[in-house]
Amino acid sequence: MPTAPDFNDRMLSLGLARVSEAAAMASAGLVGRGDEKAADQAAVNAMRDQLNKLDIQGVVVIGEGERDEAPMLYIGEEVGAGNGPAVDIALDPLEGTTLTAKDMPNALTVIAMAPRGTLLHAPDVYMDKLAIGPGYETDVVSLDMTPTERVNALAKAKGCAPENITVCALERPRHEAMVAELRATGAAIRLITDGDVAGVIHCAEAEITGIDMYMGSGGAPEGVLAASALKCMGGQMWGRLMFRNDDERGRAAKAGITDLNRIYSRDDLVTGDVIFAATGVTDGSIVKGIKREPTHLTTETILMRSKTGSVRRMLYRNPVK
Repeated sequence: MPTAPDFNDRMLSLGLARVSEAAAMASAGLVGRGDEKAADQAAVNAMRDQLNKLDIQGVVVIGEGERDEAPMLYIGEEVGAGNGPAVDIALDPLEGTTLTAKDMPNALTVIAMAPRGTLLHAPDVYMDKLAIGPGYETDVVSLDMTPTERVNALAKAKGCAPENITVCALERPRHEAMVAELRATGAAIRLITDGDVAGVIHCAEAEITGIDMYMGSGGAPEGVLAASALKCMGGQMWGRLMFRNDDERGRAAKAGITDLNRIYSRDDLVTGDVIFAATGVTDGSIVKGIKREPTHLTTETILMRSKTGSVRRMLYRNPVK
């Protein structure tokens, strides 16, 4: 039986960008229209269609949900033309459905691709996350530290006062105590309503975004996507799965996870080379949103490869048919 071709990240990267762009353009007409489900479905349909044009043997490991919950791009779905390398796919066809429906900043289409077996099959549960940008000693901060200890440790490593540290977190009731503790250190807090993949990516471009650290709980699947981006851009990330009941622990067992208390590093979440693409749907601090003209749609995509550390930004002006 012939073996699958090697994972050629250079050749596959532009194809992955087209997948991300197609999903963004499909949702463009639904920005600000108040219909989250319609926007998400449009992005899903377009992303799946484009994925099936790629010469890959792909399996969705991070997707829209289990097969009985998601008709397309479900976990375990096979995608691609079936005649290329065997790859894992992690995706969020529309990260920020609410942001899109309300025309708020930082809605993205997001996708990552890596050789088969190298992306963590994260169950759909919460994950406690911590991330910082590049340029620091390994493990300068950790999930076992308190929020106060993290701020003080990062400030020391950066050579500044805690007051000069900015932390990004999701604005959720579950984070109120954490935010209060962080503010007591003097650190600034950038609260975001949705989109913690973008929140983590912010750490990798602190000189642009002003974000030094991300922390707090959010979806575990999004954690794998965020780790994929950081592996390309540089930076450190840790995640620990959180379980509220036996059903969630059962999801972990189904995904093959046996150590429920394990702390995953960035390179545990993504163990091999990875390609990452994200296209802006609404304007944000990472990429610009879709620009609509009577005859054209213009998108901005960030495309990254961990093997080379390359980060490419691309504008795509496409005629409206």
